[in-house]
Amino acid sequence: MLTISDDELINRMRFDNPWWGSGSIPDDVSAYPERDYFAPFFDLVGERQLRRAVVLMGPRRVGKTIMMQQAIKRLLAANANRQNLLFISLDTPLFSGLPLEKLLQVYLGSYGGTPGDKTIFFDEIQYLKDWEIHLKSLVDSYRDIKFVVSGSAAAALSRGSRESGAGRFTEFLLPPLTFAEFLRLTEHPLATVMEESDLLLRISELNTAFVEYLNYGGYPELALSEEARRNPARYIGQDIVEKVLLRDLPSLYGISDVQELQHLFKVLAFNTGQEISLEGLSQASSVSKNTIRRYIEYLEAAFLVRSVDRIDINAQRFQRNRNFKIYLTNPCLRAALFGPVSEDDDRIGSMAETAIFSQWFHDAKAGDHLRYARDKEGEIDIVSVQFGEPTWVVEIKWTDRFFERPSELGYLRKFVAKHARTLALPTSSPNVVITTRRKTGDVTFDLVPMHFEPTALHCLKIGRSAVRLAGWEVEHSLFLPVTPENNGQT
Repeated sequence: MLTISDDELINRMRFDNPWWGSGSIPDDVSAYPERDYFAPFFDLVGERQLRRAVVLMGPRRVGKTIMMQQAIKRLLAANANRQNLLFISLDTPLFSGLPLEKLLQVYLGSYGGTPGDKTIFFDEIQYLKDWEIHLKSLVDSYRDIKFVVSGSAAAALSRGSRESGAGRFTEFLLPPLTFAEFLRLTEHPLATVMEESDLLLRISELNTAFVEYLNYGGYPELALSEEARRNPARYIGQDIVEKVLLRDLPSLYGISDVQELQHLFKVLAFNTGQEISLEGLSQASSVSKNTIRRYIEYLEAAFLVRSVDRIDINAQRFQRNRNFKIYLTNPCLRAALFGPVSEDDDRIGSMAETAIFSQWFHDAKAGDHLRYARDKEGEIDIVSVQFGEPTWVVEIKWTDRFFERPSELGYLRKFVAKHARTLALPTSSPNVVITTRRKTGDVTFDLVPMHFEPTALHCLKIGRSAVRLAGWEVEHSLFLPVTPENNGQT
C-alpha cells in the first residue's frame, strides 16, 4: 500500500503557503476587508509572553480562515520571516488524520533552521480526533512557537479546550456580522455616523439598512457579493446549512438520520423568536423528546441556534421548564430558507427580535444571563438576570404603538414595578428599554424610567459595544493568573 511521503507533504505546504516564495498572501485575501474583531484577535496572535495557543471558534463562512491569513499578512508587514509562518488546513485530504506533531516535524525538517519566532496556523482543527491533546502537547513541547487553531464546532472545540487545555488555550469567538459591521463592510453612509441624535434624524434610512441586514447581513460574503444575494437560498442552503447538517454534525456526533435533523432545523428556523416546547416539537415531528434535545445541543454546537430559558414574574426559573425559545444566531438564515422580509412584513417582529439576540450572542457569556419572562398575562423578550435579580429588560417591538400608548404594556409595567429596587438603579444606559419603529423618548412608571428607541438604533448600539467588549476581554485575559477554574479568562 502506498504511503504519503514527507516530500509530498512539504510540497503541499509550499502550495498552501505562497508567501514563502512571494512574500505576500493571495490577492483575494488582501482585498478582503478586516472584521471589527481582527484587532483583538491579532493581539492574541502576537502575544508571546504567555505560552498559550489561540483557539478561534465560530460558525462556517464568517471569515475565520480569512482572518488567520490576514494575521499572516500583518506579520509579514511587520517584517516577520516569511518561512516562519505556516498555514495548514486539516480538511485538506493529504493532511487528514495526520498528527499535528507529524506535520510540524515535516515543516521543521525543511525550515527549522530559519531564525526568528515561528507562528503556526491550523485551520479546521475539529476534524482531528483528540485535537486538544495533540495541541496541548505542542504548546508544552515547542516553547518558542505560537500556535493558532480554528474550527466550526463550538461544543467539540470549547469542551476540549477547557478539559485538556486549561491554562494552555485562549478561546476567541468570531460570530456572524453585527449590524455595525454590516454597515461598515458595505460602506453604508451611516457606518461612520456615531452621534445618536444624527442617527435618529436619518431613522428611515437606518431602518432600510436594518431590513437589508436581516435578509443578507450575517455572512461577509453574502453581504458583499451581489451574486450571492441573488440566490441566498443556494449560498446559505448548500454552502453553510447543508455542510453543517450533512457533514460536520454527523461526523462529529455520529448522527445517522440527517433528514430528521434537517427537518428539525427548518422547524426551529421558521419559529425563531417564538416560544416552543419539547412536547410540541415531538408531536409535530414524531421524534422523541430526548432525540430532539440532543439535536438542539448539536445545532447549538454548530453555532446555528441558541436556546433561551424562561423565567416567571419573580425572575425565577420554573422548576419544570417545559417551554423555551430558540433563536437563530444569524437572522439571514431564516430569510434564505423562507424568503426575505420587508419593513411591513408580518414576520419582521420575530426577525428583529432574532437580530437583537444575535448581537448579544457575540458575547460568549451572554447565554449565562439572558432570559425571557412570560406568563398568561404577557411576555418580556429579554431579561438580564444577575445573581437572581433582573438588572435590565428589553421589550422588542417593530411599531410605534406602545410609545403612543404605554398603558398597554401591562405585563412589562407589572414586572418593572415588582423589581423596581434593581431596575431603578442609576446606570450609564437605561435599564428598561422598549424598542419602536421610529419613535424615541422617555416615560417614568413607578419611579422607574422607561426608554423608547428605534429597534435598528438599539441593534446598532449593541453591535458596536460587542466589539469593544471583545477587545476588553482580550486585553485583560492576557494578564490574569492562569488557573484550571478560569483557564485564564475574565
